[in-house]
Amino acid sequence: MSVDKPSELTWFKSSYSDGEGGQCVEVAACPATIHVRDSKQNPLTAPTLSLPATAWRVFLGLVRG
Repeated sequence: MSVDKPSELTWFKSSYSDGEGGQCVEVAACPATIHVRDSKQNPLTAPTLSLPATAWRVFLGLVRG
């Protein structure tokens, strides 16, 4: 799977996102990279933040406390 084609990724909406169009964060996981986007915008054209999987695990460890 190409990192250059976020539209081909399988995206999952955060369980903290509301169902009414507000605060929507989506994540797509690849073996070495995690992709994050704000789905309030058009999901097909929204900017995507791509992080190494190791950095994502550190981030999750910090926010989960």
